[in-house]
Amino acid sequence: MSRFDRYMLSQLMALFGFFSLVLVLVYWVNQAVLLFDRLIGDGQTALVFLEFTALSLPNSIRLVLPVSAFAATVYVTNRLTRESELVVAQSTGMSSFRLARGVLAFGIIVALLLSVLVHVLVPASRATMAVRQARMDADVTSRILTEGKFLHPSDGITIFIRHITPDGELKAVFLSDGRSPDSRTTYTANHALLVNTGGTPKLVMFDGMAQTLHMDTRRLSTTRFKEFTYEIGSALGSGVPPVPSMNELSTWTLLHPTPAELKLTGKTAGEFWFEGNTRLAEPLNGLAATFLGFAVLMVGAFSRFGLGRQIFVAIVLLIVMQLLINAGANMGQKSPGLWGLTYVPAAYGMIVSVGLMWWSQRRRWRPRDRSRPETDTGGGATA
Repeated sequence: MSRFDRYMLSQLMALFGFFSLVLVLVYWVNQAVLLFDRLIGDGQTALVFLEFTALSLPNSIRLVLPVSAFAATVYVTNRLTRESELVVAQSTGMSSFRLARGVLAFGIIVALLLSVLVHVLVPASRATMAVRQARMDADVTSRILTEGKFLHPSDGITIFIRHITPDGELKAVFLSDGRSPDSRTTYTANHALLVNTGGTPKLVMFDGMAQTLHMDTRRLSTTRFKEFTYEIGSALGSGVPPVPSMNELSTWTLLHPTPAELKLTGKTAGEFWFEGNTRLAEPLNGLAATFLGFAVLMVGAFSRFGLGRQIFVAIVLLIVMQLLINAGANMGQKSPGLWGLTYVPAAYGMIVSVGLMWWSQRRRWRPRDRSRPETDTGGGATA
């Protein structure tokens, strides 16, 4: 790389780091607020909240990297044009394609970063988060031991505990089980204990009453008890292993699925193949977004009215590229065999970029008009 290419690459990397930091913080804080409401509301500790926010960071970086790379390219190209640095470089004979060498190196770096995130960090973080979420779901204590609040830990189950003593005794317990469509049973007890026998959590209630409403006859049956054991673990589904998502699997697994993995996830081989090609195409989208921002502003290098219009056009073209990504994902969900659509946005961005850089050279390639007579500006006679 020449000195100019290294200078341009350094400018791009500096602005890329700045925009990435700002966008990641904005997106990460937004996700952290949602996690805070869900985790703290379920009785989890601050350490669990910090762990989940850290695990969500790789996916946040993956989402904002193409946008920050595009913003850095547009900003640097606009500044170099406004300060006439690109004009000086073009006056030395550098074409738009020659000036794009530094942008190409920058785009390759962005694509490599996205590849590491998409193929390694994001699947690993999501798999770890799924394991932690499964452990939290299996932890009945953290899900129901909240006093003074009606909780709905699963569909059809409602629990209310008026007070929890320091010894772990539950006072004034209310439990409603409406999972069966034929009946609804409501348990009330003066006090209760949450015990774990054989790995299965159970709620032992004392001095209470069970009321069962039969939906077909609309009759209410009442039973009083001194002691009653309720299997709270089966009611909450804590023993059911979670179904792994394709987002948690490695790219190699998506491209080479086994029958056992297809059966476990409940997905088809076409869906696995589409998801794998989506990951392969995502780094290319980052490279295309980088070139798109540079190519549009190179067209405006000859404009005397500034580059505001070119920046607007670049943003519009980036939005079109994102619409193509979303459309391809939606069509892939309906027809996984259309995996080639995952590469359409990157191809669109590169083709448009090459066309715009060729268009920016049109005035330099335009031949001189020799039909007009030359005049002598020195005042002498012409031969």
